[in-house]
Amino acid sequence: MSAVPHPESRPQPTPELNGRLDEAARAGWLYYIAGKTQDDIARTLNVSRPTAQRLVSLCRAEGLITFRINHAISACMSLAAALRDRHGLVHCDVVPSDGSDETSSAGAAEACAIVIERMLRATGPLVIGLGTGRAMRASVARVAPTPRPLHRVVSLVGTISPDGSASRFNAPERLAELTGAQHFPLPLPMHATTAAQREQLLALDPVRRIFAMAQQADAWFSGLSQFDDEAVLYRDGFIRRDELLELMRVGAVGENLGWAFDANGRILDEGLNARVTSVPLAPGSDRLRVCVAHGPAKVAALRAALTGRIVNGLITDEPTARAVLGQ
Repeated sequence: MSAVPHPESRPQPTPELNGRLDEAARAGWLYYIAGKTQDDIARTLNVSRPTAQRLVSLCRAEGLITFRINHAISACMSLAAALRDRHGLVHCDVVPSDGSDETSSAGAAEACAIVIERMLRATGPLVIGLGTGRAMRASVARVAPTPRPLHRVVSLVGTISPDGSASRFNAPERLAELTGAQHFPLPLPMHATTAAQREQLLALDPVRRIFAMAQQADAWFSGLSQFDDEAVLYRDGFIRRDELLELMRVGAVGENLGWAFDANGRILDEGLNARVTSVPLAPGSDRLRVCVAHGPAKVAALRAALTGRIVNGLITDEPTARAVLGQ
């Protein structure tokens, strides 16, 4: 009889195994805690019914569940369920965090990558809309290369910086490279110089086609920022300080795809919004609109975006989820 190896001598879990255990824990939570059927789990995780059954079995075999989920995401999934119930979300992931921004950013990016990968499994053609920025770039960087030439990736935000250079965080282009999907960039600056110039730019046939495709996309993934001295648009040079202060004066608390909104989730009809060239937001859409954001500074903006139904999907960390829920 061979001896049982000492725990320290056992092979360390690989990223692939960790990802499989995450999926198994989610399947176990849905089955044992949420009371979902295996068909429900298959639809939620975008896998076949036999795969859903195997994931539930793996959850039990690996000791991830006894009378409760014995896994770090248990409390997080309860928070996600509370957020879904309160705000009518189509999708919500809450990732564990040790309180550091680095851990939260990595966890949120990994969770977003998992959702994108689930969508990419679809055999039929689909359209994925992507914003730009650090959260999106980090998320796409974790997506496993998967040949999906029938899919299309459409940019939701202009890829040209104020100085005329290309954005450093062009996530749509990278996702297209990883999948072989056709990429439809939005070759515009985020803000036109004037409102009249914006109308001229949006009247261009290629831009109109991209907007139409984006509005019919199966899902959007984007980041979100607050409006204060650390606002991303200001920090990255997309808006001037006087423009930032004017937005704050008229009540802007956050932005999604460059569109500013107030504390009630109302998209402002003044200020820089008159010059935004991004794909228009669609509050209340029944299509998946996932926002990836975390951190104390973004709580007010997240609450507003959820209240106004600007997004119907959320990926965040545990401290932010508790703050949004007022716990």
